[in-house]
Amino acid sequence: MVQIAVLGFGTVGSGVVELIDKNQASIRGRFPEGIHVKYILDLREFPDSPYHDRVIHDYNIILNDPEIRIICETMGGKNPAYAFSKSALEKGISVCTSNKELVAAHGPELLRTAAAHNCSYMFEASVGGGIPVIRPLLNALSQEYITSIVGILNGTTNYIMTRMEKENMTFEETLRIAQEKGYAERNPEADVEGHDACRKIAILSSLMTGKTVRYEDIPCEGISRITKADFGYARNMQMGIKLLGMAHRNEDGSVNVRTAPFLVSRDHPLYSATGVFNAVFVHGNCVDDLMFYGRGAGKLPTASAVVADVVDCAVNLGRNVDVAWSDEVLPLADSSKEVRRFFIRAAADARDSLLSAFGSDLEEVSSDTPAADECAFVTAAMSEAAFDEAAAGISGIRTWIRLF
Repeated sequence: MVQIAVLGFGTVGSGVVELIDKNQASIRGRFPEGIHVKYILDLREFPDSPYHDRVIHDYNIILNDPEIRIICETMGGKNPAYAFSKSALEKGISVCTSNKELVAAHGPELLRTAAAHNCSYMFEASVGGGIPVIRPLLNALSQEYITSIVGILNGTTNYIMTRMEKENMTFEETLRIAQEKGYAERNPEADVEGHDACRKIAILSSLMTGKTVRYEDIPCEGISRITKADFGYARNMQMGIKLLGMAHRNEDGSVNVRTAPFLVSRDHPLYSATGVFNAVFVHGNCVDDLMFYGRGAGKLPTASAVVADVVDCAVNLGRNVDVAWSDEVLPLADSSKEVRRFFIRAAADARDSLLSAFGSDLEEVSSDTPAADECAFVTAAMSEAAFDEAAAGISGIRTWIRLF
């Protein structure tokens, strides 16, 4: 039986331990020797847990135990997760992680370290929770030229947007409910300002290109500026509002990556991803369109993805599972040249200014909860730079949202 350790006994870490016990028969179907959790590293004690006797507080016990072949890093954050992961890989211990912040920041380095020491660094759970998307990109779609990846990558924001749309609630009301249900953190900034989704699309676009897309280079916007008034127009337009992470290859081979709220047509498959569910829409030059859909977070769904990596590492003990992701930083295409349509909601007295700035191609749209003091339009297709220039001098704009 292969002995492993779990770093962090929070939501995901406890799910990993539970799932390994619960699904041991299924695990043995692929890896007959079986997998056993020998250590659980955490700062806390868990006297009421059935696994309390495995909890330790000194990482060096794990690192210096020759029986430990695989570590599950479910701590989150960059430190001490980075130091722990790198030291394990340097000793030939494979590491499986759900930590998107660490993967986005140090993925190529840790992959290189794993290859140099005949072990593996795997991170299926870092994007999409329980949705298998990284493994299909690396294996089932390795023959494809992936031209775009667009995803609803954050369950918290998708839950908030769904409640706002379906129940005509404010952002503040739905955020409070999400916090009460445990979907949103007490400090929700990473989710609602788009940083979590941005890290995830950085990982996916890096795997799409084989180079490093730095999340710091990606234009990133969140949902905190979206109001229930915007949803009134969206419903009348037969659209929803989703926080999307997107990566797109241009004809010249350059790549645009962005995280932002978008209006999505009800006819598009991504619209159907509601609540805490996530979806990733992939286009390949031969396979055409694919969508991966499922629970993007949660104890057991995310643990399932971690344990899938553990089984792969166990099957490949003493060998490196290669991931094509180099240290070379990919310069992103100029985001100001991206072309799309824009929804604009403004004060009623800004109508003439909008028509003057954007021209006669503006399409007026209405809300299912109309307000006498405002107007709204959808622009013709135009570049980001052209939109910014036209909108800059209009003080009455209340909000604007890109159309997908």
